[in-house]
This record gives sequence, C-alpha cells and structure tokens, in this order.
Amino acid sequence: MADMGAFREAVTGWAAGGPGGPARELAARLPVRAAVLLEGPSDVAAVTALAERRGRDLAAEGVCVLAMGGAMSVGRFTGLLGPPGLGLRLTGLCDEGERGYYARGWERAGVAHQGFFVCAADLEDELIRALGTRRVAELVRAEGEWRALRTFLSQPAQQGRTSQQQLRRFLGTKKGRKIHYGRVLVEALEPDRVPAPLDALLAGL
Repeated sequence: MADMGAFREAVTGWAAGGPGGPARELAARLPVRAAVLLEGPSDVAAVTALAERRGRDLAAEGVCVLAMGGAMSVGRFTGLLGPPGLGLRLTGLCDEGERGYYARGWERAGVAHQGFFVCAADLEDELIRALGTRRVAELVRAEGEWRALRTFLSQPAQQGRTSQQQLRRFLGTKKGRKIHYGRVLVEALEPDRVPAPLDALLAGL
C-alpha cells in the first residue's frame, strides 16, 4: 500500500525533527492501528517475507513495519507512535544486546514490556539456527555467492569460528546482503521451523 509507505516516510522525518502533522494526518486517513519497530531494513525484509508467506498484507491491515535505523532510536519512536503520540499499538523485534534500549523505550511510552520480542543474538542468528548451516550454505550457492563465501571463509580471522558464526558474519560483509538474505532465509523455512521471536511477533499482530 503506497500510503503506508508515505506514512512510514512521514514518521521517519518526524523522528528526525520534522513536523508531525503529515504523520498524524496519514495515520487518521489510512487508518493505522499498529507499528512494528525494528532495528534495520534486514529485519523489515524478514518480517514482510513471513507475512507474505502466511497470506497477510500488513499494510492493508493497518500495520506499519518500520526500520528505525538502530535500536538507540526506539525511545523516540515509541514516544511518537505510542500512547504519548499517535496512540498506536506497539510491537517490535530486537537483538539480545539491544533489549535494554527497547525496555526503556517501552517504559517511557507507558506500555508493557511484553510488547516486543527478543532474538537470542540477532535475527540472522535465529534464522541460521532454524535452517541449519548446511541449508544456509546451499542457499548462498543458489544465490550465486558461493565463491564469495569460500573467499570469506579462507580469511585468517574466520579460522576457529563455528560455521554458524562464520555464516552470520558473512551476511554482514556486503551492503544490502543482510536485507537480501532476510527474505531468502525466511522463504526457505519449513512452516514449523520459524524462529520463536519472529513467529510470536507476527502471531500477535
């Protein structure tokens, strides 16, 4: 839904110090009922891909899936979108290391901490564990990046790391790769192997 994209842009501009009027107007017109606060675009790709696999159009349901540009921005976004601002229902997904930012953001907005879900390390780690390293390597090969992976694995810094650690690091070595594989890995999951935080997030919407 194009209007949801416009709402997302308006909220991002508002969080950066711009006017809140455009976001308020779009929120009322669409209408928007909930916001999913995510750290970055790779998380958005994964959440959107899982929703599509389950036959859901989140934008049409009034759900805005939003990349904040880092967990440290969550307090700003919860204030604008939660009870102090637009009054939307808030949920989200974060890395274990960023749990504190989310908890403080939720507390500042006056909403329950249970509204967000935490990945054991990060979402990529959850997806790799769910699929298994052999399957992830097969997917990398299918995406035409087998040579790049082999070169990466031959680097001295990767020696002594587990296959899971190596693959997780590989996904972050090229701009746009994490976003691309956020969708690829989710689309390859068996229905009963969806990581618990991601599954719970979507089920709660």
